[in-house]
Amino acid sequence: MIRDITIGQYYPADSVIHRLDPRTKLVGTLVYLISLFVFRSFAAYIVATIFLAGVITASKVPFKFMIKGLKAVFILLMITVVFNLFLTPGTPLFKIWKLTVTHEGVVQAVFMAIRLTYLIIGASVMTLTTTPNQLTDGMEKGLRPLNRIHVPVHEVAMMMSIALRFIPILLEETDKIMKAQMARGADFETGGLLKKAKSMVPLLVPLFISAFRRANDLAMAMEARGYHGGEGRTKMKPLRYQRRDHMAYLIMLIYLVAMYLAKRLAGF
Repeated sequence: MIRDITIGQYYPADSVIHRLDPRTKLVGTLVYLISLFVFRSFAAYIVATIFLAGVITASKVPFKFMIKGLKAVFILLMITVVFNLFLTPGTPLFKIWKLTVTHEGVVQAVFMAIRLTYLIIGASVMTLTTTPNQLTDGMEKGLRPLNRIHVPVHEVAMMMSIALRFIPILLEETDKIMKAQMARGADFETGGLLKKAKSMVPLLVPLFISAFRRANDLAMAMEARGYHGGEGRTKMKPLRYQRRDHMAYLIMLIYLVAMYLAKRLAGF
């Protein structure tokens, strides 16, 4: 389960998606995620599916590796579906014990399942095809206008980059601690929900200690190397839009138009 989390990991490959400017990928991911909430219809989601499949194919990231991240949130996904299925008022279809399943609940549950699945896969595509350094540079340059209102853009981008970089490190650390605890007789699998929660305490304590130690080591290393924020810093590889980035923005525009038309046609 721990190894199934893909957000924050980078998959090296030679693809057009990897070569895109990180600002293009950030904007594209944001546009795609927002479109899933704005254009709510089965026809629009068919367009979103085709678009996502095309991006995954172009990224050259194996599809099995892409959907592996869904295993980590499967329980959350099922809870969300069940809540929408039984707690949405509307036209009754049938009863299960004292709970009524409605037509509106089924539709809402299907939409929610598709939306959450595509949210996770869409975010994974960006992190799997973009290194943490590229994400930092893209966020910093994309949000640079906020410096005029005294928003610490460089510091915010640096914190998010470090957080993404530490996700796979902490997952690996968690896996090591779990194996060490299990070798000493710890049981993380059997028992009820309360017992499983209690069994996590011996896991979380050393994990938090390790995380704080790593954060302290990183802060000391940055200070020792003279890091004082983004003021006056230059880039070895400054970001510049290429022709492929303009083409990517054009494809995004076509995608939005297709989503809009699909929703309008579905309304008739």
